[in-house]
Amino acid sequence: MIHAEYLMFGDGGTIPNNPDLPVMLVQGALPQYNAAAICRQFESCGWAGTWTYVVFDYHHYHHDAHEALCVAAGWADIVLGGPVVGESFRLEAGDLIVLPAGTGHCLVASSSDFAICGCYPPGQTNYTIVRGRDGALARHGDYIAAVPLPETDPVFGADGPLLTGWGIHQA
Repeated sequence: MIHAEYLMFGDGGTIPNNPDLPVMLVQGALPQYNAAAICRQFESCGWAGTWTYVVFDYHHYHHDAHEALCVAAGWADIVLGGPVVGESFRLEAGDLIVLPAGTGHCLVASSSDFAICGCYPPGQTNYTIVRGRDGALARHGDYIAAVPLPETDPVFGADGPLLTGWGIHQA
C-alpha cells in the first residue's frame, strides 16, 4: 500500500516555494531498485531527463519545472522549503519526493554512498537552477504558477498519489 505525505511550505523570502502544490513524500516507494532501474521506472511513467547524482549543497529551486527525486543508495538529510521556512528530512534508499516548481531544496548531510535519481515531466527538462537571492521571488511567481501539471505520477503512473495530492484528473 502506498502512503504519501503532502507538505506545504510558505514563502521563504528568497525561496518562493509553491503556494498551490504540496511536496509529495513517499517513503519506501522503490526500496529494491538501483539507479538504472529507478530511471527506467521514471521513463516508463512518461517523465524525462533522468539523471543520477546528488542534490546541490546550496538552497535552490526551479521556477520552470517540477522535479521528482528518488534515493538510489545511502541516505541524505535534505532541507525542503529553504533556509527560513524549511524543514530537514532524512531520505533513505527508495524514498521519493516530488517537488513542485518553486520549492527550495538543499543537501545538508549524506552517507558516503549517497546517490539520487531525478527527472521532470515532459517539456520541463530545460529547467533553470535558481539560487534564492533577493529579487528572484518577485520575478518568478508568475512562472511558477504557469508550469504545466504532469499527466502521470513519476513512479506509479496514471493512478499514482501525485495525481490525487495535486488535484490532477479528479472527477
